[in-house]
Amino acid sequence: MKGGNKVLVVGKGGREHALAWKLSRSPQVGEVFAAPGSAGMSDVAVSLGIAENDHDALARFAAQNGVSLTVVGPEAPLVAGLADRFRREGLAIFGPCAAAAAIEGSKAFAKDLMARHGIPTARSATFSDFAAACRHVEKAETPVVIKADGLAAGKGVVIAATREEAREALHAMMLDGAQGEAGRTVVVEEFLEGEEFSFIALVNGEDVCPLELSRDHKRAFDGDLGPNTGGMGAYSPTPLIDEALAKSAFDGILQKAASALAAEGRPFAGFLYAGLIATAQGPKAIEFNARMGDPEAQALLPRLDGDLFEAISALMAGDRERAMRALAWSADAAVAVTLASKGYPLAPRVGFPIDGLDRLKRDTLVFHGATEMREGRFYATGGRALVVARRAPTIALARREVYEEIARIESEGLFWRSDIGGAAALP
Repeated sequence: MKGGNKVLVVGKGGREHALAWKLSRSPQVGEVFAAPGSAGMSDVAVSLGIAENDHDALARFAAQNGVSLTVVGPEAPLVAGLADRFRREGLAIFGPCAAAAAIEGSKAFAKDLMARHGIPTARSATFSDFAAACRHVEKAETPVVIKADGLAAGKGVVIAATREEAREALHAMMLDGAQGEAGRTVVVEEFLEGEEFSFIALVNGEDVCPLELSRDHKRAFDGDLGPNTGGMGAYSPTPLIDEALAKSAFDGILQKAASALAAEGRPFAGFLYAGLIATAQGPKAIEFNARMGDPEAQALLPRLDGDLFEAISALMAGDRERAMRALAWSADAAVAVTLASKGYPLAPRVGFPIDGLDRLKRDTLVFHGATEMREGRFYATGGRALVVARRAPTIALARREVYEEIARIESEGLFWRSDIGGAAALP
């Protein structure tokens, strides 16, 4: 018999669909709501249509409907203070206060925090003056990384192979407003070599519960070519990262970041995401996010045999040991592939139909990111339309199965990478 807890998931994308799916499977949860939600999420949640930036309406709904827990998916409402609003009204929410969400909201703040607390990361400099930034890149080694300081939906990073490309990126962000206000200040970083991976944890103050490792693919096209995106697919586990390196990353980066935020009066509560790279000198932080990864969620949550609602509830109650017991992981692998609208990330097409989802196997997971339903048919409404995921005993088998399933989907407007998880697909 299902429990009576009501859960609200804030957001409408593939990550939020995956969170709602996993939370709905808890025996303690009776009903899941999504705000605004989408038609694609109707299999696991009741969509409310409340905008994620309408803090008044979200808090009012949670209070009037006896919501036991609110879980926030996207970063923008967190940076804007949604969690602060809920806590002021005594409403349980899993997401950081605005002061802690600055670890994602401002890359300059994150770099300064890492410097103050000895968290290993790339050397960098921050600029609000275009001419000064240009003088800096003239002396920098290439490739060099240019990052918009503020929120840019995963698309505010340019890896410039030449100084000319670096100047062009600086001009686009700082003068042309390519990333809006988010790019008026930039962080210029050294380029780090190594295997990238994502390390996400449930955090409450200095209590940190690590999830399994995952790896996403940022570039739009096969072979890690093309522009950066919000993520074209992910897989878990990460066989190229050994246990010793993972422990070093947890102790020296994730735990240290949570402790640093607490020490500075910005205690973090929510999903803390560290984008890391295994360098010759050990793991280093590329970025921090204040929420669950997308598409990492769609590869991680299918591997979680435990109870996400129980884990979050226990951690929020101060019981880290109970939370860790609830995070029981399968030895299976999962591969999640993003199906994006052609033209993404620069100018994605919208409005085209997506057919064939009813032909997929029952245990194939489809998470809707940017779709709507009209007259019983799904249509794409944005860049990352769908994520298709499979769980199997090995990455190689999960890869084979997920691409077999994708071949059943019919849509002239979609494209996807064919190499997600390829480097890790060991027999």
